[in-house]
Amino acid sequence: MSMSEEQQFDQEKEMNLTGHLSELRNRLIVTAVFFFLFFILGFIFVEDIYWFFVNDFDFKLTVISPGEIIWLHFTMAGLVAIAATIPILAFQVWSFIKPGLTPNERKASLAYIPAIFLLFLGGMVFGYFMFVKLIMPFLLSLNNGMFNEMFTVDKYFKFLLRITFPFALLFEIPMIAMFLTSLGILTPDFMRRTRKYAYLILIIIGTIVTPPDFILQIVVAIPLIILYEISIYLAAIVYRKKLRKHKEYMEQDSI
Repeated sequence: MSMSEEQQFDQEKEMNLTGHLSELRNRLIVTAVFFFLFFILGFIFVEDIYWFFVNDFDFKLTVISPGEIIWLHFTMAGLVAIAATIPILAFQVWSFIKPGLTPNERKASLAYIPAIFLLFLGGMVFGYFMFVKLIMPFLLSLNNGMFNEMFTVDKYFKFLLRITFPFALLFEIPMIAMFLTSLGILTPDFMRRTRKYAYLILIIIGTIVTPPDFILQIVVAIPLIILYEISIYLAAIVYRKKLRKHKEYMEQDSI
């Protein structure tokens, strides 16, 4: 290759890189715009969201500074914006990598987008159910009439998010396992071999997000362990499909 051809090749490479970076920037801007719109929407409905989260208890939250009211509005609006923007972000990422995918891979990976969103919401709902039905009643039962109960907005919602948000992220384990398996980074056999370590990590997470009660920690850890087993099953499906496609490709190549 002559010097001029090398220079032309480098210029084309640089233009392609610049084009990809420009496209990525535009997609991130679109995502940011949607996040801002959902944030405003969440801000408008903060009162409804607030009552949804406190409706299951018979106590009224207290504020000890005006800053807590502002903090609540921004936290609730941010929570809505994050949850609603997840499918938008996933679609933008999919659109960015779509040119490098085969038609079958495009169709299969597109199904990840609603699954990611639904699993995130499912994790939030599960965490909230644990909080309302198990964790909060257990903590309140320890009072046994000894103290006056006063909960501030700041402390209550920080504690609530500390429990619900990790579950929302942990519920994405099946999608992460399937995606990493499709890339060849993870295999079902590896997940099976490291099962006991994964269980230990999940039990530790259950311990962190729940009060120091053995029964509660087991109740929380069991669904996470089931989720891990589901991840192995889904990863195995992806892995078998990948092996089948590789076998078909090798047979066509040998003809």
